[in-house]
Amino acid sequence: MDVVKAAQLSGRTLERVVVHPLVLLSIVDHYNRVARDTRKRVVGVLLGTSSRGSVDVTNSYAGKGPRLYPQLGLAAALASPMPFEEDDKDPRIWFLDHNYHESMFSMFKRINAKEHVVGWYSTGPKLRENDLDVHALFNNYVPNPVLVIIDVQPKELGIPTKAYYAVEEVKENATQKSQKVFVHVPSEIAAHEVEEIGVEHLLRDVKDTTISTLATEVGGKLAALKGLDARLREIRSYLDLVIERKLPLNHEILYHLQDVFNLLPNLNVNELIKAFAVKTNDMMLVIYLSSLIRSVIALHNLINNKMLNKEHERAEDSKPTAIPTAAGS
Repeated sequence: MDVVKAAQLSGRTLERVVVHPLVLLSIVDHYNRVARDTRKRVVGVLLGTSSRGSVDVTNSYAGKGPRLYPQLGLAAALASPMPFEEDDKDPRIWFLDHNYHESMFSMFKRINAKEHVVGWYSTGPKLRENDLDVHALFNNYVPNPVLVIIDVQPKELGIPTKAYYAVEEVKENATQKSQKVFVHVPSEIAAHEVEEIGVEHLLRDVKDTTISTLATEVGGKLAALKGLDARLREIRSYLDLVIERKLPLNHEILYHLQDVFNLLPNLNVNELIKAFAVKTNDMMLVIYLSSLIRSVIALHNLINNKMLNKEHERAEDSKPTAIPTAAGS
């Protein structure tokens, strides 16, 4: 089977998607209220700003539940998310109440006029067959919407967000029609100063970030190595699929991989091996001396404790004992 190359009509307009912590908290709360302990996903609308190829997602509102009652105000609307239903057996059957979305956006616009619709989110955790159809609905509200998939139950280390936008792809073979496809765009998590303070307060209830011990540092290094191992396995699986002609060749990915290999240090140089050995020996010497000092201090405290106990015993023994006197008649 020949691999048909595809040419994209629209250029790469988006370079990155920035997701704020408030959006992540809202989406997790939405999932826990609606689809927790189920296989269903939740869908909602992303609000924010976009400029110079960067989309800044600063707010969101949920999308599944009963109807909206505009006369009750924004608070009641937030408590009743936007209806979104899909058939588990037939992914082509789905329903999203765009009237709810228009009413919600009109109320959010009164609060912050700078925020506009930038796309929609899903708790996937992966792309589904009907995502392109849902994405086409949001083209009516924003020219180039983004889809952000949030993994509310991540099993791998890393950022739990994946961002995509749709482009139209035309095959070189004239007999085939053009179709919309999702293109991945890098995503990151960033916060304003006010949001950072709020996140720090939340983390204090979960973990004391002011304490840094050797165990936590080793745990961080281990987590980083596990993340690196997962990424290397993903690269290997992609290259295997390309060799087996199951995936088309992407020169941009290969260029990035070549840059990674070019930046790898040459470990066969004697000077580098000696430098690593000296650095390792210095660190091990510091750890060894620290262990000796801790042992000496612990032994010193034990001796002081025993001496203090003996002094207390002597003081108790030296106290005169009171002899009871008989009561006179």
